[in-house]
Amino acid sequence: MSSELAYALNEIEKERGINKDLIIKAIEDALASSYKKDNDSKTETRVEFNRDNGMVKVFARKVVVENVQDVSCEIALQDVLSANATFEIGDIAEVEITPKNFGRLAAQKAKQVIIQKIREEERNMIFNEYYAKEKDIVSGTVQRVDMKPGNERIVFVDLGKTEAILLPSEQVPGEQYKYNDRIKAFVLEVKKTNKDPKVMISRTHPGLVKRLFELEVPEIHDGTVEIKGISREPGSRTKMAVYSKDINVDPVGACVGQKGNRVQVIVDELKGEKIDIIKWSAAPDEFIASSLSPSKVIKVDINEEDRSAVVIVPDGQLSLAIGKEGQNARLAARLTGWRIDIKSEAQMKANIEDELFSNDIYSQTSDVEELILQEDEEEEKDKELDTGCDA
Repeated sequence: MSSELAYALNEIEKERGINKDLIIKAIEDALASSYKKDNDSKTETRVEFNRDNGMVKVFARKVVVENVQDVSCEIALQDVLSANATFEIGDIAEVEITPKNFGRLAAQKAKQVIIQKIREEERNMIFNEYYAKEKDIVSGTVQRVDMKPGNERIVFVDLGKTEAILLPSEQVPGEQYKYNDRIKAFVLEVKKTNKDPKVMISRTHPGLVKRLFELEVPEIHDGTVEIKGISREPGSRTKMAVYSKDINVDPVGACVGQKGNRVQVIVDELKGEKIDIIKWSAAPDEFIASSLSPSKVIKVDINEEDRSAVVIVPDGQLSLAIGKEGQNARLAARLTGWRIDIKSEAQMKANIEDELFSNDIYSQTSDVEELILQEDEEEEKDKELDTGCDA
């Protein structure tokens, strides 16, 4: 052990950003453990590493006593008074017990500890870096694709300093991931392991769309425009509600961009996924009507108690409002948080006519029943009169 080791530690700190004090503490602890193991010692020991010249010394901690009974853990008062006149019975004194060949052992152990500590600290630095990116976007290249039973794929993405994992459940249906393809993904979770940190990413999470718009639209980044909600069916369609805090800024126009250039960048990143950007409103009927875009809405009747709404649309736009396999209505319901029942004008008129007809029949039936009751009452009265006359 020499000044060369001290110099090497300084260089490691500069180049890799690893605090040399952490490495030195690890070296001291490892050497103390090795000394006790090699010497089968029960004595409490401390190893000291000189940061200037790299020299290592071993000290035994012993109790100061009048008469020594156990030399491994006790030392006579008269033996320590020459070194320090302030010692008293019961104090703890440190005595140097560095073995002659300890330098060679220390050099070997230091090398092992330094390598181990560098790896450990680098893993910690990588973990901290990507842990700070949870719920954010990362960009990387597809490193490999492992096929699993059932034709499921696990995609490994190289992020530069570590590898991320894209599980089958987080992959967009129909998307192909080929070697060296560059992709962006949403960081779901970062786990610390005994090896490199495990970064779990997603291409299906709504947060991916949100972060892409925050990166692409300055008005969202600076807080002028706010994303109020997103509902998404990955690979097919997304609905996003936006609101502007500045009356002079159109939130939908800001997200779409001139000639649709802003939203097109995000559509391209999502491999053609359609994106409906709608204006958020605090009024439920207005918000629900907007959420069914691109369909036009004539009227919205809401029921606050069970958070349901009946929406009337033009006859020719019922299928557009519902969407293919109910997708448009389904996404609108998720986005607004309301249960939505969509009817065309013709259906609504038919329902009203049926209701009126039912009410009319009920009214006519009631009138007939009332006439019958009146006739029965009159017959009873006639019988009572006849009975009185006979008497």
